[in-house]
Amino acid sequence: MGEPVKVVAKNSKAYHDYFVEEKYEAGIELAGTEVKSIRMGNVNLKDSFCLVKDGQLSVLGMHISPYEKGNIFNKDPRRPRRLLMHKREIMRLFGRIKQDGYSLIPLSVYFKGPRVKLEIGLARGKKLYDKRESAARRDAKREMDRVMKTRNR
Repeated sequence: MGEPVKVVAKNSKAYHDYFVEEKYEAGIELAGTEVKSIRMGNVNLKDSFCLVKDGQLSVLGMHISPYEKGNIFNKDPRRPRRLLMHKREIMRLFGRIKQDGYSLIPLSVYFKGPRVKLEIGLARGKKLYDKRESAARRDAKREMDRVMKTRNR
């Protein structure tokens, strides 16, 4: 049995805009007030992405609201935050990102025991026709479920 996992925030737009092919878990380097703010659920993953620079993985655009009781210890809400993964994993991801159309997208922020973890996905961007196709598929499934529900009464 592992530690209990408590999901704090999800990036629902990620699955709409990307085909997520692989998922990875990474730790985040945070200040104490940021952890307290995340515990209260004040985190937003919309429009965030990951970048590999100088062999280090970091997340950009992730917004952690300042902690109200934090005063001078509060950090900039949108500052780049370093992600913690093994060097070998980072280099493998860097190789995959170099390929056409691949990017690293944060999918969710969660607590695993006392630690804050970030689930990142190796994703390929969807074109407009892909988004329409997945919306049509979702609507068709919803329609089928509705028909089945009315027939089974």
